[in-house]
Amino acid sequence: MVKLRPSDLAREHGLTAQAVRNYEREGFLPAAERTPSGYRVYTEAHAAALRAFLALVRAYGHGVAGEAMHAVHSGRIDEVLMVIDRGHEQLLRDRATLDAVTASVARLAEPEVPERFAPYTVGELAYRLRVTPATLRNWERAGILSPARERATGYRRFEWEDVRDAELAHLLRRGGYPLEHIAAVVQQVRTAGGTEALAQSLADWRGRLTKRGLAMLDAAAQLSAYLAIR
Repeated sequence: MVKLRPSDLAREHGLTAQAVRNYEREGFLPAAERTPSGYRVYTEAHAAALRAFLALVRAYGHGVAGEAMHAVHSGRIDEVLMVIDRGHEQLLRDRATLDAVTASVARLAEPEVPERFAPYTVGELAYRLRVTPATLRNWERAGILSPARERATGYRRFEWEDVRDAELAHLLRRGGYPLEHIAAVVQQVRTAGGTEALAQSLADWRGRLTKRGLAMLDAAAQLSAYLAIR
């Protein structure tokens, strides 16, 4: 059995030896044996665990990766597989959302107003999008929405263009875009020939989904390799 030092594991990933020791202490790596003088002795299993953990971090984030490694070391393999399954399920939903936005670019730029359209209240639009009224008010403060107000009551009136903008904002938020970016894209869509910004956003979003999918693929491979030798 090859014996490795913390620095040996760290070097492969550009980490410090202390970072490797911290990962062990937090349970992301199995506990190391110690020499009579107290030095840690790692093996290829520890190296594989570190590769799996870091790959999971890239694919799912630090918190989820840590939970997955704890589950592995506790023998709760089904929980680990659920992490993988949920990640792919979310990725599939995000791809479907992106495809829906891409297919709707022309409609978003030039909406077809229903023959019997009545302006939405903030509650009605929130219900349509399955968000809270507070979310719509936040989007308004960010410059994404600009509904008219009824003179007598001051209530917001969302016309069809406002509904379009809200739907676009909702979809782009699913893509992880900050509100200030969405405000700029919506403003471009409101102007003639303004779909270029949206097209670039969609291309960037698709690139991020591809990158995440590849990271999840690598994480699954690294985790499988670790499970095979632990």
